[in-house]
Amino acid sequence: MSTEYQILSRDQTKIHKLTEKCSLLSAGCRADMDALWKVLDAKMVMYKYSIGKEMASPAVAQLLSNTLYYKRFFPYYSFNVLAGLDENGKGAVYDYDAIGSMEKKEYSASGSGTSFVIPALDNLIGFKTRTEPKPIRSVDECIELVKDLFVSIGERDIYTGDAIEICAITSAGMKTEIFQLKRD
Repeated sequence: MSTEYQILSRDQTKIHKLTEKCSLLSAGCRADMDALWKVLDAKMVMYKYSIGKEMASPAVAQLLSNTLYYKRFFPYYSFNVLAGLDENGKGAVYDYDAIGSMEKKEYSASGSGTSFVIPALDNLIGFKTRTEPKPIRSVDECIELVKDLFVSIGERDIYTGDAIEICAITSAGMKTEIFQLKRD
């Protein structure tokens, strides 16, 4: 967590686990991120006790959109990406602005390094500038790709920080890993 050229904390997570198959990634004002996470946690608990099961990722996506839209006149200064598995076990990524406008995407990014990472993802994941067929990557290959991208981003963007937290969501569960970027 940083402001201007000051580092306030080196180990604040920006990933919040909502269900066993769904996590929220946030960038922006830390106080607003924490407030949003608490509101969502309360709504998730109420849903679980009234329905008897965890909310599915598409339902969580709509809940987040509604929650952000409800505060549109005094919004949370938080820019969010929701990642999880849908009903078919396929990955789902939802991108949000501060007032709840949502879009389901193949990949997304939020934060200070967004302008660096999106063109690379367009090329390497979206194949928007390539003519050869898209390869099917394993989870480990995707994690290595993310590490390579963030090593490059960390050299160009001073706000990216010293480490990244990588969360891989599969049908077997979530696996979180801390990867150090700068070792100097």
